[in-house]
Amino acid sequence: MSENTQSPRKPRVAVVFGGRSSEHAISVVTAGAVLRAIDRTKYDVLPIGITTDGRWALTADAPERMAIADRALPNVSDLAESEQGGVVLSVDPANREVVYAEPGSVPKALGEVDVVFPMLHGPYGEDGTLQGLLELSGVPYVGAGVLASAVGQDKEYMKRVFTSFGLPVGPYEVIRPREWQQNPAAARKKIVEFAAEHGWPLFVKPARGGSSMGITKVDDLSGLDEAIEEARRHDPKILVESLLRGREIECGVLEFEDGPRASVPAEIPPVTDHDFYDFEAKYIDSASGIVPAPIGDEATAEIQRLAVAAYEAVSCEGLVRADFFLTEDGEFVINEINTMPGFTPISMYPRMWQESGVSYPELVDRLIQAALTRSTGLR
Repeated sequence: MSENTQSPRKPRVAVVFGGRSSEHAISVVTAGAVLRAIDRTKYDVLPIGITTDGRWALTADAPERMAIADRALPNVSDLAESEQGGVVLSVDPANREVVYAEPGSVPKALGEVDVVFPMLHGPYGEDGTLQGLLELSGVPYVGAGVLASAVGQDKEYMKRVFTSFGLPVGPYEVIRPREWQQNPAAARKKIVEFAAEHGWPLFVKPARGGSSMGITKVDDLSGLDEAIEEARRHDPKILVESLLRGREIECGVLEFEDGPRASVPAEIPPVTDHDFYDFEAKYIDSASGIVPAPIGDEATAEIQRLAVAAYEAVSCEGLVRADFFLTEDGEFVINEINTMPGFTPISMYPRMWQESGVSYPELVDRLIQAALTRSTGLR
């Protein structure tokens, strides 16, 4: 009997990016950086972009076209191989075959997918919706599961979970869609009373947004209505937070074989050309953080403990970036976690792990390997 000398198939990684949220462009940029870093001798790669209207498109494997160039943001539509063709992932867990179809043509099988690397930010991707689809399909994926993704996207419930686990959070108020629709005057009064108790300025933000989009720093009553409308452009539910005076410190958490570990922390220094660390400061003007944060060994150990505690509280998997304020009295207050933090070349999460001894390619590989060894379903 002849010996089969055929080499084993490499694991196939579908990098899914873009999406319907306002963070579409940042997702494309992030995916470009990940595509550059994936070891092609170890993995086969299938790039799949989701357009802003929700079409799953087969895209060019062209990381060089996925960066911010001359302040212009990239878009999946510019990378799609067809204006009409769509990628379909089976929801039958016994079949991981990906199919590509164009109107009037015979569907074409693209092969099986072993793991999905979902590089989506914001609603319709980072919030548990895509994760639920992948659970139905039986395809392993990088990062948090359905519950953790949903909680990590909704800042109200994220803070409620943190509070239930004894993690320190700052003052906040929530305005739900029905409150604003039925009685905007009462909703506005609720915010004004919050300001009377905690003081101006306030931050008004989408409750389920990210990348600092839709956030406004409001110094007094005159700017409140405009800030509410800006936040509601991104999400009908809004969150109002008081200003916490202190230093902005971030910490990364990564899944290792023996459990989650925290990176060295980073500090986001005060930005001089922006009112706060907003979208343009993060992605256009490349505001740089300080890694590691100069906060001393004791504070470093404390933020690392709190970051892992936040990861565990929300039942995260794979990775998390936890954002804190170090207040003037030396206490840490957790602001939020990000279950799929940015992986752009200037993003803090990869930089913190680089400083902690995990290179960018190793970071990407570790996340893929962790996903490949994790089952879908209840775990």
